[in-house]
Amino acid sequence: MAFERLREDIATVMEKDPAARSRLEVMLCYPGLHAISVHRLANPLYRAGYVVVARWLSHLARWLTGIEIHPGATIGRRVFIDHGMGVVIGETAEIGDDCTIYQGVTLGGTALNRAKRHPTLERGVVVGAGAKVLGPFTVGAGARIGSNSVVIKAVPPGATAVGIPARVIVEDDAKRREEQAAKLGFSAYAVTQGLDDPLATALHRLIDHVAEQDHTIEHLQQALQRLGGRVDDKVEPLDAGSLNRMVD
Repeated sequence: MAFERLREDIATVMEKDPAARSRLEVMLCYPGLHAISVHRLANPLYRAGYVVVARWLSHLARWLTGIEIHPGATIGRRVFIDHGMGVVIGETAEIGDDCTIYQGVTLGGTALNRAKRHPTLERGVVVGAGAKVLGPFTVGAGARIGSNSVVIKAVPPGATAVGIPARVIVEDDAKRREEQAAKLGFSAYAVTQGLDDPLATALHRLIDHVAEQDHTIEHLQQALQRLGGRVDDKVEPLDAGSLNRMVD
């Protein structure tokens, strides 16, 4: 069973990382594979009550790979930790099958009690480099966490979360981009070209809407003047171009 899992993990790296040239290279040179392999030894020991031995194995793996996985964490099949330096996975974290985690990711807790306090990643989640997912909530199947985002609440299945704190994108265009990335077999660092911050997108739309309203009001004032009506001094028009550049 352990050998079968190792072969499966190596095949996953070959599939997901275009830099991988051979299975021997993957087996010898990929710290994510090493960290997960050690975790598969430490986890059953931890659950059997051999806490110190399990923690020592986890500590050894951290020293060798730069990846810290608490032996109490639950990790599914075909999980790929790419590069991996600085990854921290907490005790009650749960990672589903086929997830991808990039360097600098933290699956952390925000409470001091011994209950569930770390996130659950469902099947196929991708967590971008430097992202922090903090708390005992669920990131739904197929979701994407953008690089350096800070996620503090649940993310729906198939959605994309970006920003600090992370905001969720569930628009059709974001879904289409992710579907296209899935067809290509590679969605680097959980982001795709042209993926805008949802707050910036909302601000752009508001600015454009106000600019259009200003234009309409100006036309109404001109029509009123032609009819002999009295129009007060005009308010300085909105500089939509300047504001949009500030938001970018």
